[in-house]
Amino acid sequence: MRKVTGGVFLSLDGVMQAPGGPTEDYTGGFDQGGWLFRFGDEGIFDTVGSLFAGEYDLLLGRRTYDIFASYWPYVEGPEAAMGQAFARAGKHVLTRGDRPLEWQNSHRLKGVDDVAALKRSEGPDLIIQGSSTIYPDLLAAGLIDRLVLMIFPVTLGKGKRLFGEGTPAGKLRMTDHKVTAKGTVIATYEPDGAIPADASFPEPSTSQREQERQARMREEKW
Repeated sequence: MRKVTGGVFLSLDGVMQAPGGPTEDYTGGFDQGGWLFRFGDEGIFDTVGSLFAGEYDLLLGRRTYDIFASYWPYVEGPEAAMGQAFARAGKHVLTRGDRPLEWQNSHRLKGVDDVAALKRSEGPDLIIQGSSTIYPDLLAAGLIDRLVLMIFPVTLGKGKRLFGEGTPAGKLRMTDHKVTAKGTVIATYEPDGAIPADASFPEPSTSQREQERQARMREEKW
């Protein structure tokens, strides 16, 4: 069984859109592209290096695939080695569209069932990069084994978020954490089942004011 890890560059307010550059993804009027490099934190390098150590395949949404395919095959200089590694890796693209996947070693996945079948197949573990839109469905299907969140002490206000609409309720168990000298929190989580249905709550107020507040909530006037 392959494992699926989401490696995420994240702002403190949960935005993961376009960390790499101003023109990476400015859809929705996002104007903070390249925020990761503008903030800068060398303390994440060990985590990023270990994430991509050894053999791996990539699991990507279509837009992140397009970003990668337009950049990494052509990069030169110090980053060329990463481009070559991405070229060798299998790139499994979750997309409803039929546009060609022209980058070498690219494979189309039509839906969550295809991801589940991929997990059951032989091969290296899978790393998600970017691809904010695929997280809710994969989490709901129980297909993500680990989240490595690099949470920078910066707020971006708007943009695509990791835990977007459709994210299921559930517990996560922290398995590792550290804080860099610049204040980036690197936290690793694994899914840990459902939120318990039963709990010991304080007795609710029986005051007239509370009854009126409850009535306003039911009537959606609160």
